[in-house]
Amino acid sequence: MAKKIVVIPGDGIGGEITSSAVDVLKKIDEKFHIGLSYEYHDAGGTAYDKFGTPLPQTTIDAAKASDGVLFGAVGGNQWDQVEPELRPEKAILGLRKHLGLYANLRPVKVADTLVEYSPLKPEVVRGVDLVIVRELIGGIYFGDRCESEMHDGHERAWDLENYSIPEVVRIAKLAFETAKLRRGKVTSVDKSNVLATSRLWRRTVTRMAADYPEVELDHLYVDNCAMQLALRPTQFDVILTGNLFGDILSDEAAVLGGSIGMMPSASIGECTSLFEPIHGSAPDIAGMGIANPIGTILSAAMLLRYALKEEAAAQAVEKACDQALADGYRTPDLWKDGFTKVSTTKMTQAVIGRI
Repeated sequence: MAKKIVVIPGDGIGGEITSSAVDVLKKIDEKFHIGLSYEYHDAGGTAYDKFGTPLPQTTIDAAKASDGVLFGAVGGNQWDQVEPELRPEKAILGLRKHLGLYANLRPVKVADTLVEYSPLKPEVVRGVDLVIVRELIGGIYFGDRCESEMHDGHERAWDLENYSIPEVVRIAKLAFETAKLRRGKVTSVDKSNVLATSRLWRRTVTRMAADYPEVELDHLYVDNCAMQLALRPTQFDVILTGNLFGDILSDEAAVLGGSIGMMPSASIGECTSLFEPIHGSAPDIAGMGIANPIGTILSAAMLLRYALKEEAAAQAVEKACDQALADGYRTPDLWKDGFTKVSTTKMTQAVIGRI
C-alpha cells in the first residue's frame, strides 16, 4: 500500500529545502520500494496571503490523513504586522495541537568532519551525541494568556504555565524508552527551586524512574543545563524537558555542530507525526539557491525511521549525508577554503549520488 507524505513547504526557503528532501526520498523509494506518494499543501504566511489564515482546514485534514508530514519553515518580515492570531508561526502551533504532536525529538550528533565548525573547542564537542525530548503541546505556550489589561493603574500582559501529571507521564515515558535504545541515561531539566509546575514535573519523573531500572536518571535546573551544554555536552544522552525550556535548550544544542542548518527534528503525534529542520525560513536568502538542505534531508530520514518504520532506508540517507560532507561538499553556510562550495541543488545531488 502506498505511503502518503504531505509536504508543507511554508515560507522563505521552505520550498527549496523540502524539494531537496523529496528528491532524496524519491531516490530512496527507487532503492527500497516503499511506495511513497506526495501531496502538497500551504501553511504559514503563504497560506495567509492566499486564504486569510496561516493554517487552512484543508491542510489540517490532509495532514491527519497522511502517513507523515514533511514541513519546511514559516515566517517572514512581511507578516510582522499581522494580528497575533494570524501570524505565520500559528501554523506550526496549530498543527501541533490538531495532530496531537506531544513530543519533539531533536538529535544532536556532531560528526568528526564538522568538529572544526563548532564554536566550542574540538576536545569539548568531539563525540557529542544526544537527543532532546521536549514536551510540545503543554506548558506556557498553550496556557491561558492576556495580551493587555490594566492592573494597579498600569498595563500588563501575562501567560499561564501549567502541566498535569498525565502530560508529564506521557513525555517522560518516551524519554525513558528512547534512552533504553541508546546509552541508558535521562537528564530531566526543570526549575523546581522556583516553579510549582517544575516541582510536579520532578516528582512525576522521579516516580516513573522506578519502572526503568536500566536507565540512569539525574536532574538539572535549566540554567545549569544551559551552562553544561557549553562546558561538557558529551555528558548528555537524553535530555527530557518541558515546552519552554526545550525550545531554548534545543536551539542552544543545535549550534554545537556549527550550523543550525544541519539539525533535523521529529514531532511525534497521536495519529501522525511531523518532520522539519529546526532552522527558520531565512527570507534573506530565499530564492538564491544557497540554503543548506541537510537538516531537511535528515528530517526526511527521521520520517522514514519513526513514521514508516523503514530503518534501513533512514540509515541510507544519514550515511549518504555523512559521506557527502566527508567528501568535502559544503553549502555557503559551512564553506571554507579547501572544500567544494555548492548550491542547494548540488548538495542534494551529492547526497543522492551516495545512496
